Parts: sequence; C-alpha cells; structure tokens
Amino acid sequence: MIHFVLLLVCAVAIYLSCEWFVNAVEWLGQRLNVGKMAVGTILAAFGTALPESVVTLVAVTTGATQEAKNIGVGAAMGGPLALATVAYGVTGAMLLLKHRKERAVAAVAPGAPSAVSGGAAAVGNEKDIRRLAKDQKWFLPIFVVKVALGLVAFAFKPVLGLLFFGAYAVYFWREIRGGDDDEEDEELEPLKLQPKAAAPAAWAVVVQTLATLVVIFFASQLFVKQLDAIGPMLGLSASVTALLLSPIATELPEIMNAVIWVRQGKTKLALANISGAMMIQATVPSGLGLLFTSWKFDGALLWSGLITMAAIVYLLASMRARRLTPGRLALAALFYVVFGLGLIPLLA
Repeated sequence: MIHFVLLLVCAVAIYLSCEWFVNAVEWLGQRLNVGKMAVGTILAAFGTALPESVVTLVAVTTGATQEAKNIGVGAAMGGPLALATVAYGVTGAMLLLKHRKERAVAAVAPGAPSAVSGGAAAVGNEKDIRRLAKDQKWFLPIFVVKVALGLVAFAFKPVLGLLFFGAYAVYFWREIRGGDDDEEDEELEPLKLQPKAAAPAAWAVVVQTLATLVVIFFASQLFVKQLDAIGPMLGLSASVTALLLSPIATELPEIMNAVIWVRQGKTKLALANISGAMMIQATVPSGLGLLFTSWKFDGALLWSGLITMAAIVYLLASMRARRLTPGRLALAALFYVVFGLGLIPLLA
C-alpha cells in the first residue's frame, strides 16, 4: 500500500511543481527576450527533459556492466515513444474535454464568449500546424538515423554521437532566433513566488524555476521507483515495467505541462513543449548512448523505434491533410497500446 500512496503523492507533487514551473518559465522567457514558442520548445522542454537526460548520462557513464549501460539506451528510446504517443494523446484528450466544456457553457449562455466557434475542431490555425509539422520533420529523419545506427556495427560509430549534439545545437539556434514578433503579447499570470509584483524580480524568477526543477527531478525518480516496485505486484515482469511503464513516468513532467497549458488556453505552448522535448530526446541522450555504449538494439528497442516513427508519420499525414483535430491527436495514444501488445511475444 505504501508504494501506491507514494505513487499518488509523487504524481500530485509533479503536477503542482509543473504549475509553478510553467508560471516561472514564461516569465523567464520574457526576461531572456525569447519568442513565446521558444519558451515551450527550448526553455520548458530543456527543463522537463533534464531528468531523463541525467538518467541516460548516469547509466551510460557509470554502468558497471553492458546491461547496466543499456538502461540508458532504453531511456533514450522510451522517451520519444512516450512523447509521440501518450503525451500527444493526453493533449488531444484535454482539448476534447475543454471544447466540450465550452460548448456546454455556450449552450447554457449563448451570449458568452467561447473559443469553440468556426474552426473549433482544429488543434490550431494553419500557422500553428505548419510550425508543429516543421518540428516533426526535424525529429523524424534524426530518429530514423538513430534507429538505423542501432542495427549496424562499425568502428567509428561512437564518433557519430557528436553529430547528434550538433543537430540539437542547430535546432536550438533556429528556435531562439525564430521569434514570434507578429503575435500579440499575452498578459502573464503573476509569479507565484511574488504574486503582488507586476514585474517580478529576476532572482525570484530564477529561484522559482530552479526550485521547481529540483522537485520535478526527485519526484519523477521516486515515481519511477514506485512503478518498479508495483509492476511485479501486478504480475508484470521487470522488462515490461521498464519498457512500458517507466517511459510514461519519466515523461510525466511534459504531460503535466501540457495539461496545465491546455487548461490555461495555451495550446501552442503545450504542443511546443512536447515537440521540443522530443528533439532533445532524439539527440542528447542518443549522442551519449552512442559515445559510451555499443548502441545495439534488441527486438523490443527496435519495436519501440518503429512505433515511434509510425506515430509521427500518422501525425504528419494528419497535418498535411489539414485534419489534425483534438480527436485525431488523442488517437496517437493508441500507438502506445499497440506497442504494449507487441511486447508480449517479444518478451515472452
């Protein structure tokens, strides 16, 4: 019972910390004078992807055996999978609930302002979709190379890890310089650490950002440990727990951020946080894995890579056809179900 209680406590701690984190990171973006989208793709994504990157770094550099180092490889593959399926799926489900609530309010009070009118069925306007598609088009070829390298062996393969760091550096530079000058400025909520200040002090913004990241990091690690303990109690093997449940736990901060930003009506930031975190997961942990391990995939890792690519192709096809609705976005979560079912024969 203590494991289930701790699991719930950690989930609540992560959610509350994410509320404070997204509040601080928006002010941090304003202080650093970066575009609103870069707040999601770079600042928020870097913070929420930090726990998984640290897990990979520690595993590949300090693992005493090859099996221990392979934990880092699994984390590098599980992160993008959970983001491309569960995180996008939860965002779609939240948008569906939000639109349904707005329709109910509009039915009761026809004169009330509502976002559910005209193009209500779309996830965003055409510009938002193009931007999201561009991120996925960056991610997909990098991820394909990442998976292909897990199937071959050659002498200079570790050196290619540096190219993944370079790819993220280019993406980082593009996002920071991209800007959002043509969009109206949104009024930010007061900083929770200084709720009465119209413009919070720089130190308060930094302290709130770093403090919430520390809580998110340790709560996420404790959450994963509780899942590792609960898995066998539910009749799940250690392998299934590691490949099926742990990735969702490690990506919980991104999922929580998406829930919070959708609830606040900031869907673009929610999607940007996910796509930005996917770019980090496709490059930084992969680069570390290539440098410090043999980067050799078994059937389960290859299956996770194929499902991730299938989910991205599905999303890109929906965007290309201009049919990316909240419902279709929510369906991305089904790819994770397919992944779980495919694990059964692989791990039997």
